[in-house]
Amino acid sequence: MYAVIRTGGKQYRVAPGDVIRVESVGSANQGTGTDGRVEFSDVLAVSAGEGQIGKPQSSALVTGEVVEQGREKKILVFHYKRKKQYKKLRGHRQGYTAVRITEIAFDGQKFAAPELPKNVAKPKKAEPVVAEVKAEAKAHKAPAKKKAVAKKAVAKKAAPKKKK
Repeated sequence: MYAVIRTGGKQYRVAPGDVIRVESVGSANQGTGTDGRVEFSDVLAVSAGEGQIGKPQSSALVTGEVVEQGREKKILVFHYKRKKQYKKLRGHRQGYTAVRITEIAFDGQKFAAPELPKNVAKPKKAEPVVAEVKAEAKAHKAPAKKKAVAKKAVAKKAAPKKKK
């Protein structure tokens, strides 16, 4: 099951569970809850089964959850007109919103993405005592002897060139 949606002037082919980067969705906040949900009502096509593609009426709806918001890498925009002494350099970073598609609803049917497992913090491992003993042994070690430094060679002046 997949759908084709339009947002931000572009079209995307999405399936439940996909993560897509769309142009910034201003009202969406990261995280779960009502603010973290995004609905795409501009659905262009829906594939109901194998080989069946239908153009939906107004009943199709794609729902997603905001995963991340950020800005892309900087691109340089350089305007130049030759022979006219005109140059202009500007930078641009496009904002994006990463959305995980959670559900596609079409014609009374709902296709949902599988739930993601909750992230549980792993307990920190205890450091072995051996590392502490080695650190103490290094601290009590005698200072190393200084090595003799070789003298730098004096640069010789070049002999004047002979005239012919």
